[in-house]
Amino acid sequence: MNRLLLCTLLLASSAAAAAAPQSTGALRDIDKVNGHISADAGQAYGDLGTVNGGISLAQGASARDVGTVNGGIEAGQGVHARDVSTVNGGIRFGRQARIDGDIETVNGGIFSDRDSQVRGNISTVNGGIGLVGTEVGGRIDTVNGDITVGADSRVAGGIKVSKPQGGLANLFGSPKVPRVVIGPNAVVDGELVFERSVKLFVHASARIGPVRGAVAQRYEGNAPPRD
Repeated sequence: MNRLLLCTLLLASSAAAAAAPQSTGALRDIDKVNGHISADAGQAYGDLGTVNGGISLAQGASARDVGTVNGGIEAGQGVHARDVSTVNGGIRFGRQARIDGDIETVNGGIFSDRDSQVRGNISTVNGGIGLVGTEVGGRIDTVNGDITVGADSRVAGGIKVSKPQGGLANLFGSPKVPRVVIGPNAVVDGELVFERSVKLFVHASARIGPVRGAVAQRYEGNAPPRD
């Protein structure tokens, strides 16, 4: 998550910069302190960054780095970007997304719809991760979030659920146990590493790599057991 912290500092430092769009080469950057950024359908942009506000990318829009601190990122079908990150907010991509790098958030969930590809890693601290028909070239990481590698998805680099850090982990009683679901016809090629207790459900048609720190519960049908 170091890059997210770097992103926070870089975006915060833009407070002295003008909020108007800037031109870098043939592509236009949009850099704001306060306010929402909208990328129009079918248009190509440079970097999109705001501190306090969300970012939306309409169908077929493309950009390089897309980042905010306090706000969510919402993308329509066929969106293409390099790295996508926020600190406090969720990230959601429609069908046929193409992400050349990583998707990261600290406090918020991440969802990717069918026929999408993420070449890098997907990571959260406090937020769920859900994939449907998505190919991930890197690894999925979280601390406190649920993970669903949904139907027909593939994760090349494995899964890691890290142990919570700091003295506040058990301040308010027993922490929630994350649920990790590997759905129908899903594949996790790498190792599944769990540094804390999780509930791991693996569909009978799924294929996974070695598991460390949990015991997989096999299930059939469209949905795993509730507990």
